[in-house]
Amino acid sequence: MNPSDLFQAQTRRQMIGLGARGLGALGAASLLNPSILQAATSQSNNEFSGTLPGPHFKPTAKKIIYLFLSGGPSHIDMYDYHPKMREIHGTELPDSIRNGQRITGMTSGQKSFPCVAPMFEFSRHGQNGSWFSEIIPNIASIADDMTLVKSVHTEAINHDPAITAINTGSQQPGKPSMGAWLDWGMGSPNQNLPGYVVMISKGRGQSQALYDRLWGSGFLPSKHQGVKFRSAGDPVLYLSNPDGISRDMRRNMLDGIAKINLDKKMDCGDLEIDARIAQYEMAYRMQTSVPELVDLKDEPKHVLEMYGKDAMKKGSFAHNCLIARRLSERGVPFVQLFHRGWDQHGSLPSKIRQQCEDVDQPAAALVKDLKQRGLLKDTVVICGGEFGRTIYSQGKLTKDNHGRDHHGRCFSMWMAGGGFKAGFEYGKTDDYAYNILENPVHVNDLNATVLHALGIDHERFTYKYMGLDQRLTGVEHPKVVPELLA
Repeated sequence: MNPSDLFQAQTRRQMIGLGARGLGALGAASLLNPSILQAATSQSNNEFSGTLPGPHFKPTAKKIIYLFLSGGPSHIDMYDYHPKMREIHGTELPDSIRNGQRITGMTSGQKSFPCVAPMFEFSRHGQNGSWFSEIIPNIASIADDMTLVKSVHTEAINHDPAITAINTGSQQPGKPSMGAWLDWGMGSPNQNLPGYVVMISKGRGQSQALYDRLWGSGFLPSKHQGVKFRSAGDPVLYLSNPDGISRDMRRNMLDGIAKINLDKKMDCGDLEIDARIAQYEMAYRMQTSVPELVDLKDEPKHVLEMYGKDAMKKGSFAHNCLIARRLSERGVPFVQLFHRGWDQHGSLPSKIRQQCEDVDQPAAALVKDLKQRGLLKDTVVICGGEFGRTIYSQGKLTKDNHGRDHHGRCFSMWMAGGGFKAGFEYGKTDDYAYNILENPVHVNDLNATVLHALGIDHERFTYKYMGLDQRLTGVEHPKVVPELLA
């Protein structure tokens, strides 16, 4: 670099540094004392306190509770029933149905693909007469409150790419999760709790690994990543002060750290420093808000019984559902529950019943509880996994072995509340529950529709990164499915 270039670089750096001082001071002041900007924000943002100035159009929902069944629950054994399946049991899957579909390495060497009928009885429920398996009787009881979509599909056929795709819009790691996008765009009306909370429970089946990037912020500022609540010890890591440290000492310490961080930001202009300050402040506020949140002593006995025998068992799906309701009640916009154990292949006949025992009553109770409190009208409950399961048996079909492999070409999910139609079924598959015949819904179409319910136009909901206008729903022509919305 010649002397003139160096002089110009120094001049620009000094100019940026001077300009950042006023903005940086204002930003830090608003983080340390949110009430400074609260009045202006509430007037101009129409309850959006994030980056968006307000909704693109009138929303029907303000909050989401996402029940993610990690591992690929079998749509064939839970929702997508066809009476003809009883007739085709044991017969070879026709080439015209499989149609050269790419399959996983676990069944790529099979020479035979015998069809396996559902191993449980089905009956119709709700005014719409949708089919539900006997292993989810409680979910069947809320049929008139949900939209059941039987035509969701994804290109991914293995767990990690599929879970990454449905949560971030791309099979490639590194993109922000849906909750991070919404926290960045919408913010949260509750300044004492995170805008995005994650809870994980483990079922009795084979579990796939879950990585923090599934609720990460990707290229968005790190303060928008999901905050994971734990089942043992402090609900959030380092929530309690160390021995010998009082709350006043903690406050003084954070004020000192904030000043150091602000000085550093004035020197380098790194916006991630704002995220660091915000995270320290949120941790401080959570010291009082989180213990009150997770203390269930004020929950009536009949509510605990509604969620089931595990409602008071920390780390269980039932307990997490109840905490999710309490978070939503306090205005937290995005709560995501991951329930592991749905990676059932040869173990499916025994394990899927156990998994459904874990989730059936709590999931239905959550919807009923929100409804009776008047919260379901602006809260969307989403339930489903990353893909479904095949009609053909993985391995040789015998009396004791009829596992199912991964299937992304079609699977089922349901949504309740927040402007989604009640008592509605959408999409149709063939008699093998293998291909979609009517109304396909790509995973990014589903995400676009959820954003629409929140008043967000997914095509305008973008973040400039690496020279591109990045968005949650990707670039392969995703679309809102208006038929799903009331």
